[in-house]
Amino acid sequence: MISRLRGKPVARTGDKLVLEVGGVGYAVAVTPTASRLAERGGEVSIETYLHVREDALQLYGFAEPAERELFEHLLAVSGIGPKVALAIVSGSPPADLRRAIALDDTARFEAIPGIGKKTAQRVVLELKEKLGSVAAAPESGHVGARDALVELGYSVVEAEQSLAGVDPDLPVEEQVRRALREAA
Repeated sequence: MISRLRGKPVARTGDKLVLEVGGVGYAVAVTPTASRLAERGGEVSIETYLHVREDALQLYGFAEPAERELFEHLLAVSGIGPKVALAIVSGSPPADLRRAIALDDTARFEAIPGIGKKTAQRVVLELKEKLGSVAAAPESGHVGARDALVELGYSVVEAEQSLAGVDPDLPVEEQVRRALREAA
C-alpha cells in the first residue's frame, strides 16, 4: 500500500492534487487541509490511502495520520465508500469527529452533504466501539446550545464556531445568548 507521498504539487483541480514524486505524477483526492499544504509551494508530504477496486486504483490524501486513520475506520462502516468517507473527514478535524462519535452526536454527520439520518446513526453506532471512549472536551457541554443555534438557522459548523469562546458550564440559554452576541 502507498501510505505516504513526498513531492512537488504540479496541478490542482477541485479536490484532486497531482503530486510529482520522482518524475511520476500521482493524482490524489485530498482533504482541504492536505490541499492547503500544497498552497505553500515547494515539496510537501501527505499521508495516503490506496483504495483498490476491480476497475481502478484511487489514492486519497490527508494532511495528518489521524485523518487517514479515521478515513480507514469510516470505510469499515457498511454503506460508506471512499468518497463519503473523504467528505466526512474533510468536514471537521478528526478530534471533533471522534468526540461527536463518543457523544452520539449524529447531527454532526447529518450536516455533511450525502449523509442521511440512518447513515449518521450507523457511523456513530459502528465506530463508537472501535474508537473507544474519547475524553469529552469542554465543547461537549455545547451540544444543547449548538442544537438550538442550528434550529435558528445556523449550520452545525457555524454554531460550533460561535460557541467556541463560550463557557460550556453555563446554562444552555445563556450559551445561546452569548453565542448570538458573538456572531453579531
